[in-house]
Amino acid sequence: MLEVWCTHTVSLFRSGIKSLLPGGLRLISGPGCPVCVTSQGYINVACELAGRNEVTICTYGDMVRVPGSNGSLEQQSAEGASVVVVYSARDAVAYAEKNPDRQVVFLAVGFETTTPATAAVVIEAQQKKLDNFFILAGHKLVIPAMQALLSGGEVAVDGFMCPGHVSVVIGTEAYRPIAEQFGKPCVITGFEPEKILQGILLLVKQVAAGRAEVENAYDVAVSEKGNPLAGQMIEKVFYPAAAVWRAIGEIPDSGLELRDEFKAFDALVHFGIEPGPDETPPGCLCGEVIQGKASPPECELFGKKCTPMDPVGPCMVSSEGTCAAWFKYKK
Repeated sequence: MLEVWCTHTVSLFRSGIKSLLPGGLRLISGPGCPVCVTSQGYINVACELAGRNEVTICTYGDMVRVPGSNGSLEQQSAEGASVVVVYSARDAVAYAEKNPDRQVVFLAVGFETTTPATAAVVIEAQQKKLDNFFILAGHKLVIPAMQALLSGGEVAVDGFMCPGHVSVVIGTEAYRPIAEQFGKPCVITGFEPEKILQGILLLVKQVAAGRAEVENAYDVAVSEKGNPLAGQMIEKVFYPAAAVWRAIGEIPDSGLELRDEFKAFDALVHFGIEPGPDETPPGCLCGEVIQGKASPPECELFGKKCTPMDPVGPCMVSSEGTCAAWFKYKK
């Protein structure tokens, strides 16, 4: 079974469930960590912009420690770059309002859970006619990633444990192609231990019965159609486009780009920058880990050269990262 979201991985370790599962049942981690799937090229652009005297980078906390080709945002901040950790996209807009002399770039990363908030602040910035606020678009979509993993045929997956919070936005129907086209059962669960256990049970029952259906074990929050208002907000500001995923490559229609009427807020356009190629640090298996092809201990850097205090790859950086979870709970 593949845990689409790494928070499931963390919860499984923290609760002790992982150690109690029978030997014939294997849970592997998937690509549901925004920090982990963000390409090296994106990080390098963020670092390049941070090095400009007139630019302030606003970002969520985990992103500052992701190593780029020439260091991280954390290291650049220590050397004098203007890097501000924010708790919401709205904080970045507020910073731009209070500092009109700065060119403020918000690192817009995350899946469908954080995308509506980014869309909302872009609309707000347009309404307020802010000319010093920009986003570096890096949002990703869950379903195309799942389809890409299955189409590649390299990962043996019997079923998917799907994330509750993303599903609140996209709804249960979004997973229908996974079940119908690929014959893989999908069960939507929350991150509490009892919800995860319920999800595992439902998946095992489907696999044993040879069924491939979408089941909702988180109906307290997830509906069939999801959150239509959030979906409309995303669609108003963004359109699906090909996106580069770390160590996976380009996946069609898996990312989001600003529509023409909002291009004035696109950092790449405003600063005239093109992201470079995705790069993998020598020896790092982060890409294989987020695809379910390898577990962290199979990486020769794990726990040795790569630790939470001195990470080589992003899977060891994020609090949701699979390598960080293995290091903390199973080393």
